Amino acid sequence: MSAALPAKPTTLVIGIAGGTGAGKTTIARTVVSELAGESVTLIEHDSYYRDRPELPFDARQLLNYDHPDSLESELLAQHLDQLAAGIAVQRPNYDFLQHRRTDHTTRLEPTRVVVVEGILIFAEPALRERFDVKVFVDTPADIRVLRRIRRDMERRGRQFDDIRRQYMKTVRPMHEAFVEPSRRYADVIIPEGGSNQVAVEMVVARLRKALRP
Repeated sequence: MSAALPAKPTTLVIGIAGGTGAGKTTIARTVVSELAGESVTLIEHDSYYRDRPELPFDARQLLNYDHPDSLESELLAQHLDQLAAGIAVQRPNYDFLQHRRTDHTTRLEPTRVVVVEGILIFAEPALRERFDVKVFVDTPADIRVLRRIRRDMERRGRQFDDIRRQYMKTVRPMHEAFVEPSRRYADVIIPEGGSNQVAVEMVVARLRKALRP
């Protein structure tokens, strides 16, 4: 672990990236749980999908949600700056069934640690420069696609044919174009996702060291 960490950060911002189904959320939640003694906020990049109210539902279904332009990363970057400055923000909420933002936002208070997870967070320079620690979760493609199918069917109410179509049309090519190349920006690469307990413990130990007064 050679990532350079600030000695006494006011706010420590951790980015956790990787392909769809890699285990980012598992690792992010583990980090949050392990740092329970600190004040911690978890932000999912998926919450910042752009709202396209001008498009009918059928057209929204066909959008490429795996391209960086599909996310309002500039708003997330602004929110990270505000949180670091001690200012609360209103995070958007996204409805994956309707492919729309909801009418309600979630208030996030400033905390000592902010964990951001998403497949494209390292593909965006404006986000990369705001992370004190960058972790890339590296999991084999076959495991990732099976996890995505299960997640989309169980949690997002989608049909298998739609998932397969989207995977072949956008998920796989966008992973190769944006997600996989972004791993070069990582300070730490964790193989095998959330099941790699040793690697997760090493990351948490390094974070705890950085948070010492």
